Amino acid sequence: MTDTIRVAVLGAAGRMGAQTCAAVEAADGLELVARVDAGDTVDASTLAGADVAVDFTVPAATEANVHAALDAGAHVVVGTTGWDDASRGRVSEHLERANEGRPAGEGLGVLIAPNFGLSAVLAMTFAAKAARYFESAEVVELHHPDKIDAPSGTARHTAAAIARARTEAGLGAMPDATETGHEARGADVDGVRVHAVRLRGLVAHEEILLGNAGEQLVIRQDSFDRASFMPGVLLAVREVGSRPGLTVGLENVLDLG
Repeated sequence: MTDTIRVAVLGAAGRMGAQTCAAVEAADGLELVARVDAGDTVDASTLAGADVAVDFTVPAATEANVHAALDAGAHVVVGTTGWDDASRGRVSEHLERANEGRPAGEGLGVLIAPNFGLSAVLAMTFAAKAARYFESAEVVELHHPDKIDAPSGTARHTAAAIARARTEAGLGAMPDATETGHEARGADVDGVRVHAVRLRGLVAHEEILLGNAGEQLVIRQDSFDRASFMPGVLLAVREVGSRPGLTVGLENVLDLG
């Protein structure tokens, strides 16, 4: 990419899209070249030569947007949730085709981040590191009632990381004697229970509870304003071009040891 990174924002009229546009315009070394929204076609013309497309649209549109942006030759940063193994797999396959024959390190990249808040990324990372030492773990995510998916992508990402850490540590299923009212126990994400709260006045919050006999560790993060996500978004925009292929999680571009 050139010294100045040209950026297109998909979902530019939404809350996160509008905030991203403002952040890009205010950032050194970045240039906002396109605002794309619902009803607009995503292609080389509407992306206006962008080096990086940032997707903050809706789950129903995000995968198609990523494929279209890749076809236009742009790297992609994705903040829209709703991804699963199948949709991520299709993007990985697209990237393999697009990058075939390109010099090493110069291929297209896609970075899908369940959360751009640095506090949220650190909370997820700390929870995964701690999970191997606790018998029980559950996740509570709390968001505004306008959010259309539950559990949140952040909570699913957190639970999956906890589950992987437990498996690597050789831990079995967590204790749970529940016999009735299973629906009250929340969603099951790889064996980790996740509970979703939707309440007016909230923005984005997560609490990870880990327990042993006689002790409890609570990891909590709160995002009170969408401005808190912008440092992570800008970091992803600057880093995605140096990471060919698919990257899932902002923690992968942070030096967390």
